[in-house]
Amino acid sequence: MRIAAVQMRSGTTPEANLSALEGAVAEAAAGGARYVLTPEMTVAFAENREGLAGVAEPFEGNGAIARLGDLARRHGLFLHVGSLAVALPDGYFANRSVLFDPEGAIRATYDKIHLFDATLPGLRDYRESATYRGGDKAVVEPVGEHVLGFAICYDLRFPQLFQALARAGADLIALPAAFTVPTGEAHWESLLRARAIETGCYVIAAAQGGQHENGRATYGHSMIVDPWGKVIARIAGDEPGVILADLDPGRVADARGRVPALANARAFSL
Repeated sequence: MRIAAVQMRSGTTPEANLSALEGAVAEAAAGGARYVLTPEMTVAFAENREGLAGVAEPFEGNGAIARLGDLARRHGLFLHVGSLAVALPDGYFANRSVLFDPEGAIRATYDKIHLFDATLPGLRDYRESATYRGGDKAVVEPVGEHVLGFAICYDLRFPQLFQALARAGADLIALPAAFTVPTGEAHWESLLRARAIETGCYVIAAAQGGQHENGRATYGHSMIVDPWGKVIARIAGDEPGVILADLDPGRVADARGRVPALANARAFSL
């Protein structure tokens, strides 16, 4: 199966972001992709609850979600919207990933479990928990002949989630993101390759990149990593673009056969 990752520079206006995405998905489809992943905060990249209040809708009756389903159906592919902000009844938001099937129906959703609450030297405090409600359920879903595991951005730093997804049958794990530039420069590729190596899975990472309307700067460098930890496709920078790669189930079996870390894992006490 051929897969694609879309790198974006989403702004605060859904219409502009959705229009840009339509062109990128058309490019991926023309390249033969059957599964397309977009970044975290694809639809609107606002910075806080006040900014999201004017652009984020509830899940039911969501106009952006309807348009994205139409896009998947138009191109006859699995469209995995890395995430969008979904308004919740209590005034908070869910950072929600949505997978559409080739008929445009919603196949699965996942709410980001790990919220980025951190202080980065020289930048500012990040407190996602002030805006979002974290999820509490890991998700896997068949996509063609593969099984997809869901993660979002900061989840990348929690290997136990990736191992749980692999044990539940995932051989492809999606990591849409909006990494900061300092953490991206320091850790992005290392963490993506480590998660692929540890699980024997393909890892596809679609990123936001560049300077955004909300004042944030994100790292970009979207990539696809094979189960042995080799980067098989990448965008070398923060400009918008599309990358493609072909999945080979034999590589999953080969990597797990060479180093059966999942099979050899044992419970222990401390």
